Amino acid sequence: MSKAVNVLALVRDGHRFVFLYDDDSVDAVLNTFGEYASDPELEFTWYDAAVLAQRARELKEDHAHTEDFPTLF
Repeated sequence: MSKAVNVLALVRDGHRFVFLYDDDSVDAVLNTFGEYASDPELEFTWYDAAVLAQRARELKEDHAHTEDFPTLF
């Protein structure tokens, strides 16, 4: 069985942040949001981290209620 890849992206003020992760890596991506928000060198705010974290949790919840369908490749 293949694992789905989740994609979260933030595009703001000419900056692009794109995160790719699977359902088993939600905690790791949430930690990454915090690391990015605390890095003064990045244009990534705590608000950005909160919005993306909420979306990551929603995706995890959605996947918990969705049956796996077979893939063709």
